[in-house]
Amino acid sequence: MEQSNEHTSRKGYGKAFAIGIGLNLVFVAIEIFYGLAANSSALLADAGHNASDVLSLVFAWAAIWLASVKPKGKYTYGLRKTTILVSILNALLLFGAVIAIGWDALGKFRNPEPVAGTQVMIVAGIGVVINTITALLFMKGQKDDLNIRGAFLHMAADAGVSVGVVVAGLLIHLTGVLWIDPVMSFVIIIVILWGTWRLFIDSIDLALDAVPKHIKLEEVRKFLLSLEGVEEIHDLHVWAMSTTQVALTVHLVMPEGQGNDFIAELQEKLNHEFGIGHTTVQIESERFEEDGQNDC
Repeated sequence: MEQSNEHTSRKGYGKAFAIGIGLNLVFVAIEIFYGLAANSSALLADAGHNASDVLSLVFAWAAIWLASVKPKGKYTYGLRKTTILVSILNALLLFGAVIAIGWDALGKFRNPEPVAGTQVMIVAGIGVVINTITALLFMKGQKDDLNIRGAFLHMAADAGVSVGVVVAGLLIHLTGVLWIDPVMSFVIIIVILWGTWRLFIDSIDLALDAVPKHIKLEEVRKFLLSLEGVEEIHDLHVWAMSTTQVALTVHLVMPEGQGNDFIAELQEKLNHEFGIGHTTVQIESERFEEDGQNDC
C-alpha cells in the first residue's frame, strides 16, 4: 500500500516538477542577466532565491523517485527517508541563499548605485506570473506531503517576493531613491526565513522520528484503548517513514484467542482514521514488565 502511494505521488507530480523546474530555470537566467544589466540588488537577490528553489524542486523530485524504489539489501525500509533528508537539505540551501543575498544587499546599502527601475519592474512582473503558475501546480498535494508543501511554499513565496521587487522598481522609478533596492532585499530575506524555518523544524522533527504533526498521539492511544477486549497498551510508537508514510508499532494486552482477523481489521481502521498505513501490532495475554521499557 505504501509503495502504491509513493508511486501515485511520483506519477502525479512528475510533470508538475518538470514544468516548474523548466520555467524557473529560464526565469533565473533572465533575472541574472537583467539584474546585472540594471545593477539591481533586489533582482539578483530574487534570482538567487529562485535558483535555490530550482535546486529544491530537483532534489524533491529525485527524493520522491528514490522513495518508490523497492527495499533491498541492508535498506529494509527502502529509501523512503530520502524525502525527509531532502526537506532538510532544501531548508539549508535557502538559509545559504539568505546569507548571500544579505551580504550583497549590505554592500549596496552602504554604497548605493544607480538602478534601472523600469527593467526591474518588467522582469519581476514576469516572475510573478511564472511563480504563481508553478505554485498552483503543487497547491493540491501540499496538504499531504512535506516535499510538495515545501515546493508550494517556495513558489508562493517567490510570487510574493516578485511582487515586492515590482513595487521596489516602481518606487525607484518614481522617486529615484537608490536605497529602496537593498532594503527590498532585506524584505526578501525576511520572507524567505519566515517560510523556511517552519519547513526546517518540521523536517528535523521527522528525521528524529517525532510523531507527524497531523497525527494526534493521544487520540491514537484513546482509540486503541477503546477497542473491545483491549485491557492495556504499551510500547506505542508512531513515526514517519517518509514525507507521506506513517508507521506505528504497539503492544496490546488482551485476553487470549484474538486472531489475525482482529489485527487486519485494526490495521484498516488505523489507516482510515489516522492515515497510518504501515502498522505492526503485537497481542499479549498478560503484561510483562521489563527493565528500560517505555510504557504508554
